[in-house]
Amino acid sequence: MFFPLTAFSAGNAGTAPEFALPGADGAVNLDQYRGKLVYLDFWASWCGPCKQSFPWMNEMQAKYGKQGLQVIGINLDMKSEDGRRFLSTTPASFIVAFDPNGDTPRKYQVKGMPTSVLIGRDGKIISEHMGFNNKDRGDLERIITSALEQRN
Repeated sequence: MFFPLTAFSAGNAGTAPEFALPGADGAVNLDQYRGKLVYLDFWASWCGPCKQSFPWMNEMQAKYGKQGLQVIGINLDMKSEDGRRFLSTTPASFIVAFDPNGDTPRKYQVKGMPTSVLIGRDGKIISEHMGFNNKDRGDLERIITSALEQRN
């Protein structure tokens, strides 16, 4: 399911809510990626479709990173160790942050997992997608490439 989003409970209408979280390789702040297209993915170790999405997100990061795409995965496990264990068998070649308190998904009004939010170079929300399966790959990639072609 794809949803264009225009407002959140936090932040300005259409603007992606800020976050600052501990990451696998240091602090992760959304603001540090302003000017890039951000594919923000909310995931958990127990989520089957999340496991399916990781190879695709790795592929997107490798394929479009030089064009300005930055994939950021936010793990929502209550114990970050569960997320780290998941990453040991399902590696990520993109940035990973941990939010065991669940503050960030509340800001983004996440209703299921995985949920991805595409954030434009200007910090505005472009779209949201809930779930992941192989038939989603083409549509998601088209949204990414379309957004990369636009210059804000």
